Amino acid sequence: MALQVNIMGILNVTPDSFSDGGQWLEEAALDARIEQLLAEGADIIDVGGESTRPFAEHVDADEELARVIPAIRKIRQRSGIAIAVDTTKARVALEAIAAGATMINDISALRHDPHMIEVARSFDGPVIIMHMQGTPGNMQIDPHYEDVVVEINAFFFERIAWLERNGVARARIVVDPGIGFGKTLAHNLAILRNVAAFKCHGCPVLIGHSRKSFLGQLLDVPLAERDWPTAMVSALCAGKGADILRVHAVRNTSLALRLMAALAT
Repeated sequence: MALQVNIMGILNVTPDSFSDGGQWLEEAALDARIEQLLAEGADIIDVGGESTRPFAEHVDADEELARVIPAIRKIRQRSGIAIAVDTTKARVALEAIAAGATMINDISALRHDPHMIEVARSFDGPVIIMHMQGTPGNMQIDPHYEDVVVEINAFFFERIAWLERNGVARARIVVDPGIGFGKTLAHNLAILRNVAAFKCHGCPVLIGHSRKSFLGQLLDVPLAERDWPTAMVSALCAGKGADILRVHAVRNTSLALRLMAALAT
C-alpha cells in the first residue's frame, strides 16, 4: 500500500509555544532545526511566529514578522521545499510569501483579518483553513458540540463556498479539523476516528495532533514522551485518508508511515 501523505514539520519561532517555545530563537539553534527538518524528510515546513496554544497572548504583526521572515529566508536559501506561514494576519502572510513561503496556514480560516482573502487571491499556492470553536484565548473553556464531525463539516462547507465566491479555487484549499482547538478529549477522538468523513469536500485533509494534551490525557505521559504516540496516530490517520500530517518529530512519523506501508502489502 503506497501512502500518499505529506509530512509537515513544525518550526515555531516563538518564546511560548506549548511544546518547543523558545528552542529555536537563537540563530545557531534555528539553523540546526532547519537542517534537521530537511534531513529527516519533511515535505513542508510550517513556520509560525505567534503561539496558538490555549490562552496564548496576542502578538502584533511587527513582532510576528521579525520572527518568521528570517526563518523563511533561511529555509529558502537551503531548499526549494514547500513553506507554509502559520498566521492569521494578512500583512504577515503577504510578506512571508514575498520571502519565499508557498502556503498560508490560517487557524481562523480567513475570519480574523478581512484582508487575508486578498492575499489568498494574490498567489496560487495552497490555503489551509482550520476549524476552531472560539479563539486561542477562550477555545478550551467548555467547548460543546451536538455532533463534532457534522458541525466541523458544516463549517467547512460554508468556508469553502465563501472562498470560492471570493476567488480561491477549491483545488487550492486544505481542511484541518483542528485537533485541540476548542475540543475536549472526546471531541478529538471522534475527529481522529472519522478522518475519512472530512474527505467529502474534495480537499486534502491536514491533521495536527503532534504532542497535544489529549495524548497526555489518554496515556498519562508528559510532553517529552509524546513523539511516538504522535507517530502512531499519524500512521492511523494516514490509513484513514489524511493527506498532510503536521508534526514536530518528522523522522518518527516517517518511520511509522514506512512501517505501516510495509505491513499492509
